[in-house]
Parts: sequence; structure tokens; C-alpha cells
Amino acid sequence: MKLACLMLAAATGLAADVRVVEEIIAKVNNEIITRGELERSRRQLEESLRRQGASAAQIQQALEEADRSALRERIDQLLLLQRARDLNINVDSEVSRYLADIQVRNKISEPDKFQEFILQQTGMSYEDFRQQVKDSFLTRRVIQQEVGSKIVIPRSEVEKYYQERKDEFIRDEQVLLREILISTQGKDAAGVAAAEKKAKELVERARQGENFGNLARDNSDAETGRDLGYLGAFKRGDLRKDIEEIVFAQGKGYVTDPIKLDHGFLILKVEERSTAGLQPLEMVENEIMEKLYTPRMEPALRAYLTKLRMDAYLELKPGYVDTGAAPGKDTTWQDPAQLRPETVTKEEVAARTRRKRLLGALPMPGTRISAGAPKISVD
Repeated sequence: MKLACLMLAAATGLAADVRVVEEIIAKVNNEIITRGELERSRRQLEESLRRQGASAAQIQQALEEADRSALRERIDQLLLLQRARDLNINVDSEVSRYLADIQVRNKISEPDKFQEFILQQTGMSYEDFRQQVKDSFLTRRVIQQEVGSKIVIPRSEVEKYYQERKDEFIRDEQVLLREILISTQGKDAAGVAAAEKKAKELVERARQGENFGNLARDNSDAETGRDLGYLGAFKRGDLRKDIEEIVFAQGKGYVTDPIKLDHGFLILKVEERSTAGLQPLEMVENEIMEKLYTPRMEPALRAYLTKLRMDAYLELKPGYVDTGAAPGKDTTWQDPAQLRPETVTKEEVAARTRRKRLLGALPMPGTRISAGAPKISVD
């Protein structure tokens, strides 16, 4: 009796000390989603909005919207990442190029300083940021391969849209420009001369066929460098008079000589040029394709994710809702605590221990023992 009381007291004490370190709220095939994951994503969003200067009301609204879709989006992501593994998709080279581009654009040569920069800008460790980038590339590749590639816009539909909505494509004369800026701020005469020399070399490289966007990304001191030098579209009257006279007199693909500004040397490329009036179909075809593609993409993607849910092993803890749930799919939570434990005798436990030792010493058919390691690996 005393022994039983002591055992009960010990068990009660242990139970009182039990703390939930991380709560599992969903199971998606062989992976889990925890409440902590969603809370961390929420904090990251809040910190990002604060860095962008959002007001308290804007932050609260964004967080409320994110809360409604957080679990659905995390399930979507896990299903797409799992599908990427099934398809053996590899994006390591794209991720490395993306991170290298960020490093080059921000002119950070030392790896340690670049990792500090990532932490300051995102609030995430470099490893976590790299994984987030990789996950993003993988999910986009799956979406494009499995969904986007199957959406076909017939040429006849593009032509029909153009003929029925020609008023949408009546435009003023305009040019679409990219830029490279080589700064001279804070430089002496020798520095200014070096900047001019560099600008002239870049013009020559661009005219010889090098990609202007890449040259802007790798060399421009303007903020647009991170967007491959993209400036946007300009009508007559939007630009400085001397610059306007240059770019509106030239055709698509023209690269200017370096233009001297107070703070540097500017190089412009005419990416597109359109005359006033109704634009020809060839000029606006990509714009129309985008208009027709976008409304098809969202329902097609949602249908694809619903199919992935139907084929998945998916459980949700009570109180949590997947707003993208597949109709009729049973996602009832199976509580491990409700499973009855197997009862065995001391003799059976002793026999199992002896069998385990035997298996560790002798090979079995269909297995091999790695040299120098006691672990058995199954072929």
C-alpha cells in the first residue's frame, strides 16, 4: 500500500512538471505543422511591416488577414514541397545565383558581413533565409510545371480580346527605359574620370550585345539596379528635355552614350518605343496574354492543391481550420494518447532484449553490416 502511494505521488509530481514545448496542430503526410511555426511567421510579417513604415492600423489589418489563411498557406507549401521532392526538382543553382545577385547589388564581398546584412534586413539567420528562398523557388517551379504549363491561351482568343477592346490600347507616344547610373558623389577629379571611363566601357559592352539588365544589376549605383535597371514607361514631357530628345528619336534597343548628371553618368536603353494612337497587336500581345492568363491561374492552382490534399495523409487538431480543405476529406485528429498500449510480460521483454542483441551481432538475409559500424542497413 505504501509503495502504491509513493508511486502515485511520484507520478503526480512528474505530471505537474510536464510543459508543452511545441504543439503539433497538423500532420501533412510525414511532416508536421506546429503552432510555433505559425506564430513565428506572424512575428516576421509584423516586423517586416514595421520596417516598411506601416501604421498600427495597417499592421493589425494585415495580421488579421494573415491569421485567417496562415494554416491553409502552410499546408499548401508543405504539399508543394513534398511534390517537388517526388518530381526530383533541384533549384540549388538558382538559389545560389539569387543570393549572389543580392550580395553583388549591395556590394558586400565578405560572407560574414553578408550574413549580418541578411539578418538586419530580414530578421532571419542566413540559413533560415536561404531555406525560405529555396522553398519559394521549389513551390514556384512545381506550380509552373504542374499547373501553369497546362494553361494554354489560343491565339484566336488574344486576337478576339484585342478586337473587342481596342480602346484599351490607344496610347500616347511613349518609351520604356532601363538605366545604369555610375555615381560621382564624393569623388575627386580622378574618381570622376574613372567613373566616366567605366560608363563608356559599359555602353560599349551593351552595344556589343551583353544583357543590359545584367550590366545594370552588377554595376549600377541606382536603386533600380536590383530590378535590372528597369525605369518604366515615359510620355513626352515626363523627362528632362535633353534626355527626351535623345530617347524619342531612337528605336527599340538603342543604348545612349553616357549622359553627364550632377551626381554621375547616366546610361539609358530604349526597351520599347510606341507611337501615339492604337498600338499594334504585336506591341500589346504579352499584355493581353497576362490579362487572360491570370484569372485562369488561381482556380487551376486551387484545384491542384485540392487534389494534393485528397491524396495526402492529413490530420488537423480540433480548433484549427484549413480554409482550403478538400470537400469530403476526413482530417480528424487521431490522438496518440487514446491508443491502447500493448501489454507484455517481463519474460517477453527479456526475450525481445536477447533478440535485439542477437540481431546486432549476426547478419540477416537481405542485410549488410557496414564496415566498422554495428548498425544494420537494409538493401
